[in-house]
Amino acid sequence: MTIAALLDLGVPLLVIERAVAALPLDGFHLHRGHAHRSGIVATSFDVHVEAPQPERTYGSIDAMLAAAPLDPPVAALARRIFRRLGEAEAAVHRIRLEDVHFHEVGAVDAIVDIVGAAAAIVHIGAEVVGSPLPMGRGFVKARHGILPLPPPAAVACLRGVPTYGVELDAELVTPTGAAIIATLATRFERWPTFAPDRIGFGAGTRELPDRPNLLRVVLGTRSGAEESLGSASHVIVEANVDDLTGEVAGHAIEALFAAGALDAWAAPITMKKGRPALTIAALAAAPQADAVATALLRETTSIGLRKIPVARTERPRRITTVKTPYGPIRVKISEGPFGPPQIKPEFDDCAAAARTHGVPVREVVSAALSAAKS
Repeated sequence: MTIAALLDLGVPLLVIERAVAALPLDGFHLHRGHAHRSGIVATSFDVHVEAPQPERTYGSIDAMLAAAPLDPPVAALARRIFRRLGEAEAAVHRIRLEDVHFHEVGAVDAIVDIVGAAAAIVHIGAEVVGSPLPMGRGFVKARHGILPLPPPAAVACLRGVPTYGVELDAELVTPTGAAIIATLATRFERWPTFAPDRIGFGAGTRELPDRPNLLRVVLGTRSGAEESLGSASHVIVEANVDDLTGEVAGHAIEALFAAGALDAWAAPITMKKGRPALTIAALAAAPQADAVATALLRETTSIGLRKIPVARTERPRRITTVKTPYGPIRVKISEGPFGPPQIKPEFDDCAAAARTHGVPVREVVSAALSAAKS
């Protein structure tokens, strides 16, 4: 329904098709259609599976997204959404994130939904503001047995997201849908202050007894003071604090990354009356600035913060996987007209391989660099 609504809004179908075509998947096809719901003509979007699909783990899907020739912003956003979904499933089943299995049709539906939604949002380039989510009741039959509604994984995905109960025995928010909106939205409001421009409706397959089964997406523009901030590609969010321990500062930085920050840091400063203090700051893409700001206020003792609109120049980058004596290692390669390429092995991969083989991590890093340059 997310992709259907964004297509109805005006995103070209080719944007979705190109993103999905970049993935090493087959045995299915995409279909765009229309449906009538309470007199509203909405767009529908379906993934038709034509051949048996393997069961895929979170680890294999994340590696596939990292290695696929997707646009870097699309790949990064899709991986963030899948990580939220994977972490929710891992919490429910009490297993490692890497071991989470996506059973439904080999996760093809979820992969297409998430990658397609990421591609569409990146194409639009707008901030996403969500409304509070309706939560149905009852039970649903799944691979693991009978589950309560809303599904446990959906609830886990929606930590910190406003919801409200609905007197309806139906699944109104799926885990995949929950992961998408919880990752995309910078904040949640009943209706933000803005001027609507375009409207898209995505149709669900079920007929609901008390409401049209539709997802509505509205694209509009802000005015006033918000406009200058909204026109910036990135935002620095920062606050000065003089009563924060080092442990809490480190935790706050982790929370900023989890909220979508591209970078986060703490710098020592001296405040009034000679008090030693820290500036806790983060760089975020403009659509994620509010979510990062919320995390900064939530995880520190600051009662206010600054938002500084900035422009960002970045090297084109891609991620490839190289073979080493210690196993496959992902390597980030940053190129462009800025001199020789920068090559950096993914440290988490190197650390895991070093633990497995009982060698210093620097040996794995060196082997990955050699493999990438050869």
